[in-house]
Amino acid sequence: MPHPLPAAVVAEKNAASPLLEVENVKKYFPIRGGLFRRPAGAIRAVDGVSFTLRAGETFGLVGESGSGKSTLGRLIVRLHDPTDGTIRFRGADIGRLKPAQFRPYRKHIQMIFQDPYASLNPRMTVGALIEEPLMLHTDLGKKERRDEVRRLLAIVGLPPDAANRYPHEFSGGQRQRIGIARAISIRPSLVIADEPVSALDVSIQAQIINLMMDLQEAFGLTYLFIAHDLSVVKHISDRVGVLYLGHLVELADKKSLFTDPLHPYTQALLAAVPVPDPKRRRERILLSGEIPSAVRPPSGCVFHPRCPKAMDVCRSVRPPLREVGPGHAVACHLLDVQRASNTA
Repeated sequence: MPHPLPAAVVAEKNAASPLLEVENVKKYFPIRGGLFRRPAGAIRAVDGVSFTLRAGETFGLVGESGSGKSTLGRLIVRLHDPTDGTIRFRGADIGRLKPAQFRPYRKHIQMIFQDPYASLNPRMTVGALIEEPLMLHTDLGKKERRDEVRRLLAIVGLPPDAANRYPHEFSGGQRQRIGIARAISIRPSLVIADEPVSALDVSIQAQIINLMMDLQEAFGLTYLFIAHDLSVVKHISDRVGVLYLGHLVELADKKSLFTDPLHPYTQALLAAVPVPDPKRRRERILLSGEIPSAVRPPSGCVFHPRCPKAMDVCRSVRPPLREVGPGHAVACHLLDVQRASNTA
């Protein structure tokens, strides 16, 4: 039986109607084997994640490779169907819609992919790639669409003649600008950015992040920003969720998470971030072993096999995500021990 929503999420839901609501969402990919391809297990990519996203904000989602963050983004944009749970967009349950039923919502939910070259059809010109969503989702005429393509190219910092060229003629950063122009062409409300700068040079990363922030202000965009680089997440996000093995282990506003991380996994992630000032460096936290298999996740807290502070209760009881401060929720038994010692 799924855990109830943490108080932090409930408070957000009651305060105002959020743009996006994700409630106890799960995604299990079946494993089939043998001669008759019978079910032999499942990969628990996302295992009961809940959060809300308010209009105009940027929600950062961080975690190691294999944590389920990209799968969660693809569930929201309906590239995958959820195994269980609810996904609501502006109050409408979109998680169970068939492709034809979801099409009206696709105009409002777009995605920026990690590898811009793989997401762009190499046989289409840049102009045709950006124009395609306008053809599908607007009533603009041919000349109006071409004018809009040129305007979008200028907005993302590309010359007008880029419309007549092909994706392979551009650098990685320029291709990502093309992907961004395509994503915002139909004025979506929500943009899922799946590690949009992880494949780019550091100097180019800053340019793309600044461009996304400018576009958010100009078009009133809402971002779900998926990344593993905490320094990038800190720069662009308003709130941050930390994923580990398909579970949300900490959720807080940016300031709280980076100044007072409470979950041992979050503390280890932040301790690994390089800081040029020796006085501000955190003590390194070494995690033993590798991230467990999502086919056979550990019992109790999924982080306990690698946690340097693991207790007996961590091995048998899964901690629920619960509020420990205003807007700050964490899934960790250690907080109970700390509270007990403080009241003793």
